Amino acid sequence: MTTHNRRALSTALTILTLSLAACSQGGLGVSGASKDSPFAPAVDPRGAAVDPVLVGHRLMDAGEYELAMRAYTRAAVDQGLTPEILAGIGTANLQLGRLGQAEEVLRDALKADESLPETWNNLGVVLMERGKTAEAAQILKKAYALDNGESDAIRDNLRLALAKLENPAYDGAQQKEDFKLVRRGSNDYVLRRTP
Repeated sequence: MTTHNRRALSTALTILTLSLAACSQGGLGVSGASKDSPFAPAVDPRGAAVDPVLVGHRLMDAGEYELAMRAYTRAAVDQGLTPEILAGIGTANLQLGRLGQAEEVLRDALKADESLPETWNNLGVVLMERGKTAEAAQILKKAYALDNGESDAIRDNLRLALAKLENPAYDGAQQKEDFKLVRRGSNDYVLRRTP
């Protein structure tokens, strides 16, 4: 047998072995892979996609604000500009330092639904960051009232805004506290000042 024939036979046997392995359960393909398989599970093209709003919330939790903005934008394409999506976009803008955009989008969210204390809180934080202390205090009072005083974050933000309103020289350095952004559910976003 020549070297060329040996290589051809070796290649044919390798292809045959791989083909048989792929046909067996738990073989090379991932669709029938067992739980012990090192391969990632197959994608089911008929399966339901994860809600992009939920993806946006999770990305916000992870500190990936630009990616969260993209997820909220995808959600807006599918679901329209709901108050929750607008609030998510506004909060992501705030975290990215885009205060003007954040204020505008959060105000739009409140025009669509005025009953969300989280959105009022986040707008109050934007206004505080923009130096609009008097309006921020009023907005945070509204958030606190809508929340029935249940959120510690909203209460703390209101307290900070009122302290700054009473003493305009108050710079936040007197107390080591940060403004807290709030999202529906149990998670808080904390807005930290950069040195």
